[in-house]
Amino acid sequence: MFEFFFNPLIVLICLPLFGIFVLLIFIPETENHFLKIFTLVITSLTFIWSLCIWINFNETTSNFQFLETYSLIPFFNISYSIGIDGISLLFLLLSTFLINLCILISWEFPKFFIKEYLISFLFLEFCLIQIFCVLDILLFYIFFESVLIPMFLIIGIWGSRERKIRAAFQFFLYTLIGSLFMLVGIIFIYSIKGTTDLQILWFTDFPLNIQLILWILFFLGFSVKIPMVPFHIWLPEAHAEAPTAGSVILAGILLKLGGFGFLRFSLPLFPFASLFFSPFVFVLSLIAIIYASLTTLRQIDLKKIIAYSSISHMGFVTLGIFSLTLNGIDGSIMLMLSHGLISSAMFFCIGILYDRYSTRILKYFGGLVQIMPIFVIFFMFFSFSNISFPGTSSFIGELLILSGISKISLCLVSLALFGVVLSASYAIWLFNRVSFGLLHLHYFTYFQDISRREFFILSLLTFSVFLLGIYPEIFLNDLNFSSLSLFKHLIY
Repeated sequence: MFEFFFNPLIVLICLPLFGIFVLLIFIPETENHFLKIFTLVITSLTFIWSLCIWINFNETTSNFQFLETYSLIPFFNISYSIGIDGISLLFLLLSTFLINLCILISWEFPKFFIKEYLISFLFLEFCLIQIFCVLDILLFYIFFESVLIPMFLIIGIWGSRERKIRAAFQFFLYTLIGSLFMLVGIIFIYSIKGTTDLQILWFTDFPLNIQLILWILFFLGFSVKIPMVPFHIWLPEAHAEAPTAGSVILAGILLKLGGFGFLRFSLPLFPFASLFFSPFVFVLSLIAIIYASLTTLRQIDLKKIIAYSSISHMGFVTLGIFSLTLNGIDGSIMLMLSHGLISSAMFFCIGILYDRYSTRILKYFGGLVQIMPIFVIFFMFFSFSNISFPGTSSFIGELLILSGISKISLCLVSLALFGVVLSASYAIWLFNRVSFGLLHLHYFTYFQDISRREFFILSLLTFSVFLLGIYPEIFLNDLNFSSLSLFKHLIY
């Protein structure tokens, strides 16, 4: 155990800012290799520091830890408060881990504006850390929207195809407009309670009619981020046009911000409204699971296949959250962490194919097991992980979610299990089409298996998926008291 004489969250927040400052001021744009090495060092230190915070985290309390408060605007009673519980801790670990991998993934990409590209990822990491640490809903909203800026640039400037500008604007406008409703709700809360401090609002009761209105406003902001059907239109297009690292961070972390928002705000602040609207959310979630799975089977773009499968998995997440059971909430968090790892790995595998063959159209691929056997082994593992094969991380999350919703309705369980069957169908279909069959030698004549850098990245993701699947206790222990505290808000 480490002993801190200062707040470690402040250091975690400052590390990406320090990296941005050094990149801007001291390292010239011509030093491409040094730019990447320095950024990798900063993101690695940030991840290691988040591990130190995890080691020092007290899992036997539901209180926020590493608390720090600074008065920003005393006249308006607005303060900068930070602190973490078990839920935000795990999302912090996921964020710092994946940002670090994104720098490794981008080692040979892009070929232009490299400094600006790396600064975008460091700024994105800074905003994500703030989102999971801040305990003020107004500041949460500011950082919640700030992540749009670097992602807009990453998709619009370094995207892979000619529709990247359209995809960037679609992503930006959809998510921004949805969040404006949440801003109206935050302003309304401040007008009636005189504060935006989450620790105070958690113990403040809202009248039922006010809860219903506020829940809808927050729901519109969070459902676009997940995204839930019918707010999902922006996601496949954004994934298709984003660079590989952009898709990794979009699927791995940004899709989890909506789920985190539901857990942090909607459930504890508006418990009666969450119960009232839970059948509505169940319907949308089941539609997302079945519709997205069927749509996945019709796609020909490899990235869009994984994008639509992500919508299906997020349907399971919202089922678990609004089951309003302890197992369901724990399962939804575990599934979000698992999906962050597995979808990142799947997008990286597709990025490997695109780097070699400059296409993602499914019909051009086949028989890769003959010339890329190591790649196919990894691709098989992550394909099976994506369908929640026992022993992998998704199995734990989906099992807990199904256990949670079984207390509500066996019909819900049956329809959700039908979604599991569909997910197995498209995952095995995709793996079979890419890996087996005949080589299309009239399309491709140059073949190369994965490099040492790619092998290292995929090995790290494989180890993480195995760890979460075989020994989930080390993560569930951190969640137990935080989830129980959230559950108490619902029953009382």
